Amino acid sequence: MENQLAKSTEERTFQYQDSLPSLPVPSLDESLKKYLDAVKPFANEEEYKQTEEIVRKFQNGIGEKLQQKLLERAKGKRNWLEEWWLNVAYLDVRIPSQLNVNFGGAAAYSEHYWPAKEGTQLERGSITLWHNLVYWQLLKTEKVAVHKVGNRPLDMNQFRMLFSTCKVPGITRDSIISYFKTESEGHTPSHIAVLCRGRVFVFDVMHEGCMMTPPELLRQLTYIQKKCHSEPDGPGVAALTSDERTQWAKAREYLISLDPKNLTVLEKIQSSLLVYSLDDDSPQMTPEDYSEITAVVLTGNPTVRWGDKSYNFISFSNGLFGCNCDHAPFDGMVIVEICHYVDQKILENEGKWKGSEKVRDIPQPEELVFTVDHRILDCIDRAKEQYYKQVSDLQIVAYAFTSFGKMQAKKKKLHPDAFIQLALQLGYYRLHGRPGSCYETATTRAYYHGRTETVRSCSLEAVEWCQAMEDPSAGLHKRQQKMLQAFAKHGKMMKECSSGKGIDRHLLGLYLIAKEEGLPVPELFTDPLFSKSGGGGNFVLSSSLLGYTRVNGVVVPMIHSGYGFFYNIRDDRFLVACTAWKSCAETDAEKLVRTIFQCFHDMMHLMNAAQL
Repeated sequence: MENQLAKSTEERTFQYQDSLPSLPVPSLDESLKKYLDAVKPFANEEEYKQTEEIVRKFQNGIGEKLQQKLLERAKGKRNWLEEWWLNVAYLDVRIPSQLNVNFGGAAAYSEHYWPAKEGTQLERGSITLWHNLVYWQLLKTEKVAVHKVGNRPLDMNQFRMLFSTCKVPGITRDSIISYFKTESEGHTPSHIAVLCRGRVFVFDVMHEGCMMTPPELLRQLTYIQKKCHSEPDGPGVAALTSDERTQWAKAREYLISLDPKNLTVLEKIQSSLLVYSLDDDSPQMTPEDYSEITAVVLTGNPTVRWGDKSYNFISFSNGLFGCNCDHAPFDGMVIVEICHYVDQKILENEGKWKGSEKVRDIPQPEELVFTVDHRILDCIDRAKEQYYKQVSDLQIVAYAFTSFGKMQAKKKKLHPDAFIQLALQLGYYRLHGRPGSCYETATTRAYYHGRTETVRSCSLEAVEWCQAMEDPSAGLHKRQQKMLQAFAKHGKMMKECSSGKGIDRHLLGLYLIAKEEGLPVPELFTDPLFSKSGGGGNFVLSSSLLGYTRVNGVVVPMIHSGYGFFYNIRDDRFLVACTAWKSCAETDAEKLVRTIFQCFHDMMHLMNAAQL
C-alpha cells in the first residue's frame, strides 16, 4: 500500500496506449458511396456514368473479396494500416525527402520577446534549447499531458519519435530507428548533435546526473561556433541526406566501407536527441510577412541540416529560429506541440534565463570527423547541386491575414477551419476557373497508432457554392444558403474521417491487398477520375490546419501543378503559408493567397449582409 502511495496518481503520457481501440475497417458499401460523391465535382455526366459502372462492378466483384481479406488482416493487427502507410507514404518513396517530404516552420518567439537582432544567436539559442530539453525530460518521465477529445484519450505514440529518432536510407526502402526510451524502460541517449559550417559536434546535455543550464549550454555552443569560425569548413556530409534516397543509401554504404569509424559517427548523429543547427543565414520576419524565414527553414543550407532527423532545431545568426523535421515518424501536431510549449515558456520568462549563472566544469564538445575521399566529396557536391536546383524552383509565401480571425468567425457561428477550407476552394476556383481536388488532414488518433485520414474538402456542396459566388444572377440569400450547406458538409466529413470512416485510407488498403495477392490492379484505380479527383496522392491542394497557436509551417505541393497550403488560426488573425513550383506556368502561390484573403472578406460580408 505504501508503495502505491509513493507513485504519482497523475496520468502518464503513454498509459492509455494499451487500451486504445483498434483502427476500424469502414464498410465497403459506405466507402464506395462516398467515393462516388467525391468524384462528382470533377466529372461530366458521361464520365460520371462510366465511373458509376466501374464502382458497381468493383463492389459486386473483386471489391468484396478484397474487403474480406482486409477484414482478415485487421483481425490480426491493432492498426491494419500502420505499416502500409509508413512504407507507401514515406519509406518506399525515392525522391529526396529533405525538400519533398520534410516540413518546416519559423519559431513564433520573434513575435514577442525576440525580434531579429544580430549578436543574440547563442544566448537565445541556449535558452530555447534548454526549454526543448525540459520537454524531453517531461516526455521521458511521461509527464506530458495526454491529448484528449472530451474524455477520450488520443494515441500519444508519435511523441516517442520526437527525440533520438532518425530515418536511415535503404536501396529500395528506408527504415526508421528510434533510440528513445522512457525512464521506466531504461537508458535513453542524452547527447545532441550540433551542425555548423559543414562540421559535426556532439555533447551530452546531462552532467553528473543533472541537465545543463542555459549558461552551460551557452558555453558549449560558443566553443563550437568559435572553432568553426576560426578553422576551415568541414566537408558537409549532412548534404547527402538531401539526395535522392537510393543515391544517399549507396553513398552511405560506401562511407561505411571507407572506414568503420564512419558508422560510429553516423550512429551518434542518428541517436542524438536532436540536431542543433548553427546557421549563418539571417532571414527576416515581419509581423505580417513570414515568407523569408519560412523559405530559409524549408530550403536552407543542406550542410547544417540532417534531413533524416526527426527534429532539426535551426538557429539563425540574427537570433531567429525555426525547425525542419522528417515527416515519416510523426505528423505536424507533435512539433507544433513542443514549439508551442517553448513559445509559452519564453513568454512566461520574458525571453530571459532567471536561474543561476554558475557554470560547472563540463567536458568540451567532441567533434565527429568523417573519413571522406574524392568519391564522397563528389557525392556531396552532386547532392547540393540537385538540392539547390529544386530549391530555386520553389515559391514560398507566408502571410498573416489580420482583419479578423477565429473570434469573428465563431461570432457568426462558422467553424474557423471550414471557413478557411471554403475560402481556399473559392480562391482556387476564382484563380483557375475550376474546382481543385483538396486533401485536408483529419486525425485518426482516437485509435491505436492512428495518424491521418483525408478530408476531401472539394465537395459538391463547396463547388455549388463557388459557382453561386461567381454567378452574377445569384442573390445574397442563395449564396449564403449554399455556403452554409458547404459548411455543414465539411463538418460532417471531418467527423466521419476522424472516426475511422474516411475513404482514402480504405481504398489504399484494398489496392494494397490486391497487390499483395498478386492480382491485377482493379479498374477502379486506373479510371481517370480516380486520379483526377485526387486519388493516389494526386490532390491539387494539399492542406492542413496547424492548430490554434502561433506555430506555423509548410510543406511542398503534392503534385507539380498543385499547391501546399498550411495555416494556423488565432483569435484575431489567420496565418497562411503556401508553396507552388515556379516551373508550373499555371500556379502562383502569391496570387492564390491574395485571392483567398479577398475571399475571407467576401464570406464575412455575405454573413453580415444576409443578417441585415
